[in-house]
Amino acid sequence: MTADLRDGGPVSGRDWDRAVELISSADEIALACHVSPDGDALGSTLAVGLALRAAGKRVTASFGERRFRVPRLLRFLPGQELLAEPADYPAAPEVMITFDVPTVGRLGTLTDTTCKARELIVVDHHPSNTGFGTVNLVDPGAAATAVLAEELIDRLGLPIDQAIATCLYVGLVTDTGSFKHSSTTPEVHAMAARLVATGLNTEEIARELWDRSPFGYLKVLGAVLDRVRLEPEVGGGLVWTYVTRADRAAYGLPYDEVEGIIDVVRRTDEADVTAVLKEDDDGAWQVSTRSKGGVDVSRVCAALGGGGHAKAAGFTSHLPLEETIASLRALL
Repeated sequence: MTADLRDGGPVSGRDWDRAVELISSADEIALACHVSPDGDALGSTLAVGLALRAAGKRVTASFGERRFRVPRLLRFLPGQELLAEPADYPAAPEVMITFDVPTVGRLGTLTDTTCKARELIVVDHHPSNTGFGTVNLVDPGAAATAVLAEELIDRLGLPIDQAIATCLYVGLVTDTGSFKHSSTTPEVHAMAARLVATGLNTEEIARELWDRSPFGYLKVLGAVLDRVRLEPEVGGGLVWTYVTRADRAAYGLPYDEVEGIIDVVRRTDEADVTAVLKEDDDGAWQVSTRSKGGVDVSRVCAALGGGGHAKAAGFTSHLPLEETIASLRALL
């Protein structure tokens, strides 16, 4: 294990060289991303997996959930044949690479396996990353983990075809909010241009990510917005709401279908901080937070056992709803 990277900077050339050496000399490589994977986590994982498979490596990829299921919004991503149930994942990988994982606990049921890996390469851009790998490719300044995944593929000397580019592009556009967030730099647009040049259908990607939902989502969204609360005296203004298992069950919605609700609630002019509490299938509250810049929500969520970025972070709570929001409110 290495020192905490929360005050770290760009990845050193030595770490890049070591990662390339380990990957190049391995015949079999295990890849993993965080539980409830988003576009950046799964996109980065599959992109590198596809590149390594094309180079002749044996590749297994997964994420550590008991109810192993790719979120519906991401089922169009290429490379999903690389995915294996956590039970079929190597027990003690020779070389393991994690993507978009700031702490080992975010690997869920793969946590024990991760600790048994002979070499662990961590690819991530979260400022809260704890440096839990034997090699850490962590750059908090990167707009997405996909940026680091592209560089890893390039340093390995591997080509990026349209399928790999699709995965990387999804990671890039989702973590930059479709190029709306402050992390969008000239370099981000240059990367997008490289990926689009492979022949991507960006219109179809955008439709899959943002312009589709089952009818039941609209019904749940209506119920959730009806109970939204504004607390202007908290943290420069707090707006929050919640989604229960019963809300979803009434319309047969899986958990991942309600991830986008926070993007509707966060539009509130009177609030700097937005929180959406989502009850998962096990009864825990998965809390997503957003900030317009007045509050560093990564510090707040870290104090509650989670983490993330200054303007987008989250945590898990096993407390009742009112106690969960009270703990968040107190820190804000």
